[in-house]
Amino acid sequence: MTALLRSGHADSFSRDNLPPVESWPTLDLAAAGLAYPERLNVVTELLDRHVAEARGERTAIVSGELRWSYAELAEKVNRVANVLVRDLGLVPGNRVLLRAANTPMMVAAYLAVLKAGGVAVATMPMLRASELSYPIRKARIDLALCDHALVADLAAAQAQAPELARIVTWGGDAPEALDALMARPGYERFDAADTASDDVCLIGFTSGTTGEPKGTMHFQRDLLAICDCYGAHVLKADPDDRFIGSPPLAFTFGLGGLVLFPMRIGAAMVLPARTAPPDLIAAIERYRATVCFTAPTAYRAMLDRLDGRDISSLRICVSAGEALPKPTFDAWLAKTGLPLMDGIGATEMLHIFIAAPRESIRPGATGLPVPGYQAKIIDEDGREVRDGTPGRLAVRGPTGCRYLADPRQAKYVADGWNVTGDTYLRDQDGYFWYQARSDDMIISSGYNIAGPEVEICLLTHPAVAECGVVAAPCPERGNIVKAYVVLRAGHHGDAVLVKALQDHVKAAIAPYKYPRAIAFVSALPKTPTGKLQRFALRQLAQGEA
Repeated sequence: MTALLRSGHADSFSRDNLPPVESWPTLDLAAAGLAYPERLNVVTELLDRHVAEARGERTAIVSGELRWSYAELAEKVNRVANVLVRDLGLVPGNRVLLRAANTPMMVAAYLAVLKAGGVAVATMPMLRASELSYPIRKARIDLALCDHALVADLAAAQAQAPELARIVTWGGDAPEALDALMARPGYERFDAADTASDDVCLIGFTSGTTGEPKGTMHFQRDLLAICDCYGAHVLKADPDDRFIGSPPLAFTFGLGGLVLFPMRIGAAMVLPARTAPPDLIAAIERYRATVCFTAPTAYRAMLDRLDGRDISSLRICVSAGEALPKPTFDAWLAKTGLPLMDGIGATEMLHIFIAAPRESIRPGATGLPVPGYQAKIIDEDGREVRDGTPGRLAVRGPTGCRYLADPRQAKYVADGWNVTGDTYLRDQDGYFWYQARSDDMIISSGYNIAGPEVEICLLTHPAVAECGVVAAPCPERGNIVKAYVVLRAGHHGDAVLVKALQDHVKAAIAPYKYPRAIAFVSALPKTPTGKLQRFALRQLAQGEA
């Protein structure tokens, strides 16, 4: 492991709170065919380069009636960066909390923080005060930029976390609002901070599917690495594409798919005001979007709403954030003619590290290691297992886990590999097949049952809209398989339907895997990014036992 470069941060908090270098995963950029200069500010590459190379008039952002070219976005970014430094006193290394929906100003503010040498800590719009106070305290954030429409919960969080000294809003009419400060003369130019390629530029907090969120620290170069690995070799979009999707920019899946990947190639991002499935269909149709990033549940929800709609502009559909059920893949392909590009990523890894290019998709499989990454399946002792044997997924590449002052670093990284907490198997052709989260394996009467496999089977029944499957305590069997099911309109959850669903599962997969208990619910617990919170269902099942 090479020594860290000379930092460009005057505020050394982030570097001081990196885990010890010896606890990092192996980060081999050369093996991935990547080389970045020692002094690197990522905004110079993602944005300023396009303007300098006479591509400034290309469309960067479309939102409602608004259209910003790359040159216009660059000026907005410069103006926000000047406000940060001249008016708000930011010095390189300071953390800045960002709170907004996926809007053009959110993109400009995010890039401005990076250009000024700050560390962006973006937060989900749906988070409430208690959830916002945690990253404020953990990352010792004293400045926030916030859409005025979302300031109430942030102000309440400020009372719980007095580290946050100042909140600056945009979009309102306050005299000290960001909009007014940006308009000052001479703010249209800004020289990017002299940061090192291994200076931390963002702290992404995990979504909390497995407990207390963890702060994952990513370098300037990491933002380019995911573009130059997944973006270049798997996604393979082009500058004329228009990217659209639903994941929040605070979710690194959204940051990569909706901002970094298009900007790396000079393409456009479409940011509709609303991104629920019906709204996403309307926006694809209106703006002729060509590349879509969203979760499997959103693709499934869109299926019933496509009749009479024109989404023929779409050519690339990426699915990630949770496992893609094969029935959803099959139904989307049948309806649209487009294969869903499955992928697994992690906030710890910044973005997707296993996926397949469109020409190499194997339905039901997550895919192959993204060029630049390596993956293997290991047992509980860290030994690689034979192909076809389920085990823990381990991966390494140019990005990897570096938790912010968190002892869980030792659990996630082992012998230079990131151990993701997912159970997979690899087939003889090198494809990786998802089985479950490692803690989603259900042991019942000595049988190992993957909850997601049962979910996939239930989703093929016409009555089932959504479902989650977990272990429920049982004195005779240790645990049983329990399903929580959201029904489609027109179906009623009664004993007859319980038996029909059980028989449906028994007929499709090994009978011992069928759900011995089924509860019908109006909604499933999810994170702000739309991931199913199986740990919440497990807690519910424990309480109902």
